[in-house]
Amino acid sequence: MLARPRWPKCGKYEWSKNLNQEINQLDTIRTLARAFVEERDWGQFHTPKNLSSALSVEAAELLEHFQWLKTGTQEELGAEKLAQVRHEMADVLVYLVLLADQLDVDLGAAVQEKMVLNRAKYPADKVRGDARKYHEYPPD
Repeated sequence: MLARPRWPKCGKYEWSKNLNQEINQLDTIRTLARAFVEERDWGQFHTPKNLSSALSVEAAELLEHFQWLKTGTQEELGAEKLAQVRHEMADVLVYLVLLADQLDVDLGAAVQEKMVLNRAKYPADKVRGDARKYHEYPPD
């Protein structure tokens, strides 16, 4: 069984550097997706509503690969199904990037903002190892 990947433990500078690399990859994905759409004159169909709908459909197609599996690990999926999962994940990411592009949302900044909110809702020392929703924890 493969080890589960973990987020790197690093200082603020290294984390920021890694995040900047990821943002650069999102820029590349956006450029590729824009070119793909432009080559086909599909921009006329890419309203925020339509992109949101397409994103939801692709997320459901991703989920379908895990339906009825016990855990959905790589071993349980197998190589062929894992390749299909990778492709569905790519579809989800592309639609998300296109939606962000249409709405002029900086995904990197949005993630950073959301992590600040999540840290406030789920303080690590209070919720470690517990999967309840934030409103199910006793008040301080």
